[in-house]
Amino acid sequence: MKKEYRLYYKSPLGIMEIIGNEKALSGLYFVERSKKDDQNAPAYLVDCRRQLDEYFKGIRREFSINTELKGTEFQKKVWEELYKVPYGRTVSYGDLAKSIGNPKAVRAVGGANGKNKIVIIYPCHRVIGSNGSMVGFGGGVWRKEWLLEHEQKVLSQDK
Repeated sequence: MKKEYRLYYKSPLGIMEIIGNEKALSGLYFVERSKKDDQNAPAYLVDCRRQLDEYFKGIRREFSINTELKGTEFQKKVWEELYKVPYGRTVSYGDLAKSIGNPKAVRAVGGANGKNKIVIIYPCHRVIGSNGSMVGFGGGVWRKEWLLEHEQKVLSQDK
C-alpha cells in the first residue's frame, strides 16, 4: 500500500485537505479542521497548495498537477470530461452525458460527479442543472456559487 501524505490549505471557503502519495494527488476536499501537515510530503503536494492559492487569488485558471483518479471506468470517464470544462463556464449534467457519448446517463453522470474526490481541479462546481439551477455540491451549494462567481469576476477583469 502506498503511503499517503496530507497537507492543508486555508482557502477563502474554508480549510482544504490535499491528499496524495509519492507521485500523484488523489484527494482534495473541504474539511472542518486541519491537522498537522506531513513533514515529508512530496514537493508536488506543496506545489498543489501554491496552485490553489493562485487560483483563489485569481491568478491561475488551470492546474498542472499529476492526479490519480480512483473510481470505476465510467466515473473516470466523467471526471476526465469534467476536467475539460473551461474556467468560468458551466455545463449541465445532460451536456456531460452527451460529451461522454451516453446522453441517457444523466443520473449516472450526476452520481459520478458527486463522487469526485478532487474538487476544483476536476471542477464539479461548474456542473449545474439543465434549468440553470445550482444543484448538488459536496462542499455545499454556497461554495459552488462562490466558486462560479469568483471565476466570473476574474474573467470580467480581462475585458
